[in-house]
Parts: sequence; structure tokens; C-alpha cells
Amino acid sequence: MLTGPPLSRFRKNLLAWFAQFQRDLPWRRTSDPYRIWLSEIMLQQTRVAAAIPYYERFLERFPNVETLAAAPEEEVLRLWAGLGYYSRARNLQKTAKLVVANHNAIFPSDLSEVLALPGIGAYTAAAILSIAFQKKHAVLDGNVARVIARLNAVRGDLRANGNWPKLQKAAGHLLAGQSPGDWNQAMMELGATLCTPRSPQCLLCPVSEFCEARKQGLADVIPEKRRKRGTVEITLASLVLVDPQGNTLLLAPPKSAEKSAAADDVHTLVSRMWHFPTVAVPHGKALAAIRKFAEQSSILSRKFRGKFLPLKKVRHAVTYRAITLHPFRVEVEALPRIPSSKTFPLAGLSSLAISNLTRKVARAALASR
Repeated sequence: MLTGPPLSRFRKNLLAWFAQFQRDLPWRRTSDPYRIWLSEIMLQQTRVAAAIPYYERFLERFPNVETLAAAPEEEVLRLWAGLGYYSRARNLQKTAKLVVANHNAIFPSDLSEVLALPGIGAYTAAAILSIAFQKKHAVLDGNVARVIARLNAVRGDLRANGNWPKLQKAAGHLLAGQSPGDWNQAMMELGATLCTPRSPQCLLCPVSEFCEARKQGLADVIPEKRRKRGTVEITLASLVLVDPQGNTLLLAPPKSAEKSAAADDVHTLVSRMWHFPTVAVPHGKALAAIRKFAEQSSILSRKFRGKFLPLKKVRHAVTYRAITLHPFRVEVEALPRIPSSKTFPLAGLSSLAISNLTRKVARAALASR
């Protein structure tokens, strides 16, 4: 643990490096807590390059917390579509409504109040409060944890054996109190650009002289790789009904916010959004499964004798789940009228709030014409 003059030099070197070499990111040009909060939520599970265009489009439509709070949820989800992990977007709007209702549309600057908002944990709260309000809260994400682990030559799984609280304590010890926002961003930037998981660029690192892992020749093996959760293979089948006008039928997301624990829960796999009639497939019998589902849910009657045209298989991944989806296109004279469904132009689904899995099925159906 650095102390005294070495700690002061460490802070000085890192902040000087950040001032000169930081990436020009749109959320670094503002101290508006609304924009910083939005960027932090988008950057969860999303690469910086992928998040930037979504961030800019989102702000065009929702420039402040009031417009986000007042918007229809479906429009929020539509602008989020493609980023994945849609609970982030739902929590984003829930938080916006709470900020408007309980805080007069002013984002709170108190840690306990920020942590009480949906979708905000310890890391996100520390990032918002330090960057927007210059509050002395140290962030700890994967990038920062890797930097500290190498700095102190921490062996083993960083999230096991009580290591994470120790890393959080170390992050707080290193925090430069005069500029906590810049400091936190500098630590994250170092981990994202130089102190990377593989092949760290130690020769370019502004604080390599303080790194115990480098001194011990361990920079390439710290931190220890985490054991990944085993992949769960899931097979689904979807039904794409198409009428003579090119319209199709989608089922509505469930009204209940409760999540299923089942790995193959269809509503979870389509991100609880509008979707084609879809069912889990047992034993690889996709056509039989989708026929049975269509009959039982009254989407098609038992008397229906139309052709189920198999489309190109769709591959998709949702966290640890690897999905193989078998879509079938069925031409009908008229789309059925069933509860919790709606008709849409098949060629216009891109304007809806649908998951990437549903988009892939739509593309497969359009390519079959």
C-alpha cells in the first residue's frame, strides 16, 4: 500500500497522464449528473464505442430527466433496442420518475439517496457523485480492480475470499481527494487502455514504477482468470405469420414484472418485449413444438393445413445462454385476433421496441420472400 511521497507521486503521474491522453468521450464534456448517470448505465455491459451513438440519440430525444420520465416506456425501449440488457432501460425510466417526483427533477447528491434509486449500485453511485458533484467516493469496477490488483500483486480470484472489499478499501486509500472525478476516470481509463486484461502495455504506463506485479513478473497472470459459468444450450422455435399485405403478428410482453428462474423462459430471452410467437423446443422437434404451441394458444386452429416454411436458423447469445432458434414462416389469409397480440408490418419492425433476437427472426423472414 503506497503512502507518503510515493503515493503523492503516483497520484500526480496518473492525473497528468489522464489530462494529456484521455479519450475524448461525449460524457466527459459535461458535469450534468443526468448525462453522467445515463452514460454510466449505458456503459454497464456495453463497450464505449458501441454506447456512444446510443448515448447521443437518447439525449436528442430525452435531453433531461423530465422528458425521460414523461415518455412512453415503449419509446424508451425502442431507443435502447440493440444495447441489450433491457432492464437497464426500464430502471433508467423508473429512476427518472422518482427523481422528478421526489427530488424536484434534480438528481440527488447524497449517497444513500442515490443508492435507493433503481438500477444504481455502489460503483454507479460513486461514479456519478464523484464526477458530477466531486464527492469523495472511490469507484471500483473491473478495470479499477485490475489496476489495483497489479499494483499490489493481489493473487487469486478478485471476487472471492474477501478480495473485493479489500480492493474497495485500497481504491479509497488511493483516491485523490482534490479531484475525485478526474481520479476515478483516470483509474478506469488506465485499466481500459493500458492495464488491459491481456498484454498490458507496461512500458507506456505512467505508474509502472509502483507496480508490484510488474516488479515480480506477474503482470500477465494477475488478476487470475475467473471461471466462466458453463454455457446453457437452448433451442427455440418461432412462428412468423404473414398476411397478403405483409403484416405479421407479435405477442405483447407480459404485464407482470416478475422474472422466471427458468433458463429457457421465453419472455426473458426476448427481453420482455414484443415478440413472435415463440416456444422452447424439447428433443429437437422444432416444427412439432411450434405447431402444438400455435394450436394450444389459438394462433392457428387444428384444421389449418398451410405450409410451415422453415427459415434460416437464428443464433443468439444472452449472457451464458446460447440460443438456436428455428423460425417458420406461415402464409395466412388473415392474421388471427387473440388477446395480448397486435399486427405490424413485417418490413417495419425495426421501428418497434423489440429485442435483437426478434430482429434476427424478422430478418430471416424478410430474406425468405
